[in-house]
Amino acid sequence: MPLPPAAVISSAVRCTVPPRKWSSSRVLRTADEITAAGGKGIAVVCDHEQPAQIEALIKQVEREQGRIDILHNNVTFIHDELILPEPFWKRSVDLVRILDVGLKSAYYACYYAAPIMVRQGKGLISFSSSFGSACYMHGPAYGAQKVGVDKFAADMAVDFENTGVCCVSLWMGPLLTERSQKAFRERPDQYAPFLEVVETPQFSGDILYAIAADPDNAKLSGQTLVGAEIAQHYGLKDRNGKQPPTYREMLGEPRKQHPARVY
Repeated sequence: MPLPPAAVISSAVRCTVPPRKWSSSRVLRTADEITAAGGKGIAVVCDHEQPAQIEALIKQVEREQGRIDILHNNVTFIHDELILPEPFWKRSVDLVRILDVGLKSAYYACYYAAPIMVRQGKGLISFSSSFGSACYMHGPAYGAQKVGVDKFAADMAVDFENTGVCCVSLWMGPLLTERSQKAFRERPDQYAPFLEVVETPQFSGDILYAIAADPDNAKLSGQTLVGAEIAQHYGLKDRNGKQPPTYREMLGEPRKQHPARVY
């Protein structure tokens, strides 16, 4: 079936999307962009270093909307020194905060959203991840966060079996964001080759919407998916009409979970 255009923040239009974190002005602007794209943006400021604020946000969504159809965990602490070509001990120790806002924060969001989605018997929980889970990318803290959310998807899917809730991790290619555009300007020699194949956030939103709308998405639950590959499965292209490439051969492939279970 044809999919609606995706909204600005990793969610399709006709969805109600509460942006998370950022300053008040940025949250308001993002909500306006979501609404302008055809969805319904609701501005909520949430500090994802504070579990109580995450819980309050989830409760607000349940109270105001009555359900949660898609929970996409994209909030991540990104330090300005992340892409410096230096060993981890020569960069700020604060890079490790990505494990607080990016890993722990995602766990809290899933923890509070899971009972709601299980009660409604349907839903999608997803995580933003990358090929940095399989290769050296931006240092050990970044890599550990990506490995962590991939493992969240795999293990949470076990707990969600027979509930109707699907759980996946999505490996994205280079994304066209404000931060990446800054990196392109500052390090053109390093990032210029990616400009022709960069993915838009809307592309990720289309993918997530397609997975959520797929009646057979239980077959995907627990998997780490390469966005460019699953997009072809659903017949999706990016906003510019391009088909983003996979980097499987260049950067590695998702880890496969062993079927053993220990309780």
